[in-house]
Amino acid sequence: MIRHLKVAVFAVLACVGLSVHAEPLPNRPVPQLDLDRYLGQWHEIAHLPMFFQRKCIDTITATYTKRPDGTVNVHNACRTAKGMDASDGVARRVDDRSGALKVRFAPAWLGWLPMVWADYWVVELDPDYRWAVVGSPSRKYLWVLSREPHMDAGTFRGIRERAAQRGYPVDKLVMAAPLD
Repeated sequence: MIRHLKVAVFAVLACVGLSVHAEPLPNRPVPQLDLDRYLGQWHEIAHLPMFFQRKCIDTITATYTKRPDGTVNVHNACRTAKGMDASDGVARRVDDRSGALKVRFAPAWLGWLPMVWADYWVVELDPDYRWAVVGSPSRKYLWVLSREPHMDAGTFRGIRERAAQRGYPVDKLVMAAPLD
């Protein structure tokens, strides 16, 4: 009887357009990240508002290149009202496998200070490395990245829903690129 009641309630909610909340997802880095496949240029599709991107209008990219010491050069660029703007940093792995990295944009001589290194977690990744979702343990930072300068709307909706299940405030996402 209770099972039938649950099915009936679900059917009614579906008919009136209300969603049934899915189970929360853990907010943690992907267990495996092939850094060599991750390198290259990514286009930002959306991000949570943050101070450093306040002037970015669109054409936001992140380009990652490997350095001889195993760290990664990070080159972020975007179009602002005054033209293109860019910032450069470095990323390092937290361990040899997972998607947990630390990134810094402070000068190299400050690199010894723990506070200049921010968490950069790849929390979701397309199996073919066509898109990635980058977040943080605090859930204050979130970026949806794509190898292409646009993304399929259905793919984005799924990413957004899973980010919400991880506890990110997706209602605050700033769209940086068009959806197909």
